[in-house]
Amino acid sequence: CSAIDACESSNGGCSAKAECRRTTPGNRACVCSAGYTGDGIVCIEINPCLVNNGGCDRNAECTQTGPNQAVCNCLKGYSGDGKTCTYISLCLQNNGGCSEFAICNDTELTERTCTCKTNYTGDGFQCRGNIFQELLRNANTSKFYFHLEALSIRDISGPGPFTLFVPHTDVLNSDSRVKDWIAKGVMAQVLRYHMVGCASLLHKDLTAITNITSLQGEQIHISYSQNSLVLNNKAEIIFSDAVGTNGVIHVINQILVP
Repeated sequence: CSAIDACESSNGGCSAKAECRRTTPGNRACVCSAGYTGDGIVCIEINPCLVNNGGCDRNAECTQTGPNQAVCNCLKGYSGDGKTCTYISLCLQNNGGCSEFAICNDTELTERTCTCKTNYTGDGFQCRGNIFQELLRNANTSKFYFHLEALSIRDISGPGPFTLFVPHTDVLNSDSRVKDWIAKGVMAQVLRYHMVGCASLLHKDLTAITNITSLQGEQIHISYSQNSLVLNNKAEIIFSDAVGTNGVIHVINQILVP
């Protein structure tokens, strides 16, 4: 007589994912292969992601790649090897895209808020200080700032509000009369003629006004035609509504002369 091999036929009735092992003559044991679980008759692939997220970080996604095999990938907004994932702060790089004069705050994944600092105004992406400071920051108006500094004129650095009509830098650089006014000591009066106190007048406000009084004391005439605002029938507003904490700046294409 010879012993019956229970595993000889059809893997002994074990699962195709199991090993049939002879025990005693005519008997066998079914043992699931590595990566599978079950009683040997039925073997199911083990998904490691179902237990403890497969050993991945809680801020990672576990993806099964085979029997009891998986990979870990950090979620959007995090960086790392998947086993360890660290939050990526949007504010760490370039202040999160906020203005240099703003505070960047992370709010949630891939989101942040930008808030202008104290003494600045704006939407957080663009923040402005008082209009005296803003003159220097803009190439179109910086020449006007230097003229104010040279004459120690600080009227518009106060609380305001003010409205400022600033001749474009190119105009101030090219107009030959500027040197004559400086030589005659009247440049301060010319500069103050471009300033209006006690009001922050936006472009839309100016369309409803015909005359305003400058800090120099004389009036500025305003006319509106063909979608353009013109001062004293000569100087056109070419850039408008640069709002600061204490007023607003408009750039004009000619110098106003009192």
